[in-house]
Amino acid sequence: MRPTGKYVFFSIIMLVTGFFLSYSYQTTKKEAGTHETSSEWKQEDGLRSEILKTQKTNRELNNELKKIQLQIQNRENKLADQEKKSFNLVEDLKKLREVTGGIKVKGPGIEVTLSDASYIPEGENPNNYIVHEEHIRSVIYEMLVSGAEAVAVNGQRISHTSYISCIGPVVSVDGNQYPAPFTISAIGDKTVLEKSLNLSVVNELVNDGVEVRIAKKDEITMDPYLSKEG
Repeated sequence: MRPTGKYVFFSIIMLVTGFFLSYSYQTTKKEAGTHETSSEWKQEDGLRSEILKTQKTNRELNNELKKIQLQIQNRENKLADQEKKSFNLVEDLKKLREVTGGIKVKGPGIEVTLSDASYIPEGENPNNYIVHEEHIRSVIYEMLVSGAEAVAVNGQRISHTSYISCIGPVVSVDGNQYPAPFTISAIGDKTVLEKSLNLSVVNELVNDGVEVRIAKKDEITMDPYLSKEG
């Protein structure tokens, strides 16, 4: 049986309709895929922007942190420098007070004892065989030149204003009188002090008829300087 024109027409209609349905489905699917890809791109772009913004913020914060750390370090250095200066000032003041006799001190050193001559040749002037203030001064001067940190005569501390003089058979130290023998103590390097005195002063004292004894001491204690008026 041959198909009639009616059946042919309906077949064409159905074929065209199927084609349009298929085309519409493919187009819709493609548009949906494109829409999904575009959305992912926008999302990735947004995340990328957030990452870049965060990285920029981190760099700014890191730079700010470095500035703060540098400021703190500078302040710490200033404080350390001030503490060092304060410590040095305290040490310098302490040493100055030690030298001027302001505080009690102790340490190793030497003791030099000067005595009048035990034998005076007949016919000689006895005054030439006794200890005078210049003998004591020469010993003190040599001690100070050799690095003595503190000096005392018969236990009395010597300061930079001390005055030593002879009054007959005794020696006056800042108004306090002492008879011979005279013990001159010095705190410092005992080896250096002893060598210095033996090289320069001892021979002169012996030639003047003064008896000299030097003793090294592991520890010598000296009270603060006190004048007669004090």
